Amino acid sequence: MFKNLVFLTKTDTTIGFISKSSKKLTEIKQRPPSKHYIKALPSLKSLQSFIRIPLAHRNRLRRSNKTTFILPNGNSYRIIRDNHHLLLLNRLGWAYTTSANLSNEKYDDDFAKKYSDVLITPLDSENSASTIYKLNNKNIKRIR
Repeated sequence: MFKNLVFLTKTDTTIGFISKSSKKLTEIKQRPPSKHYIKALPSLKSLQSFIRIPLAHRNRLRRSNKTTFILPNGNSYRIIRDNHHLLLLNRLGWAYTTSANLSNEKYDDDFAKKYSDVLITPLDSENSASTIYKLNNKNIKRIR
């Protein structure tokens, strides 16, 4: 039902596109298909259904807020705590999330509304992007 829809909404960090279809997001953002999207999840339990979390980092992920983690499988995950964003994610289960703009461009309201299938209001002003950490079994490296 929601598989190919692109939602435009206020996420926990910015105004963004949310979708279960990475192909559709790639077309909209005009970015290389080899680039991965962040997978937004409603809980730590749902993250554990995708990957085994390294023991050294479980508490860090559990306590994280507005933080994206690149895990050893090379994919990026963010556990969402924002209530507005969680309303959609609880219905979808999980979704790819990205800023609502062309790659390497600033946010443009007309562009975002043109390429979204469903608009979820309110669209408040943008906040800062999430912090990104790359994790392996023992180490952590800050990317952004």
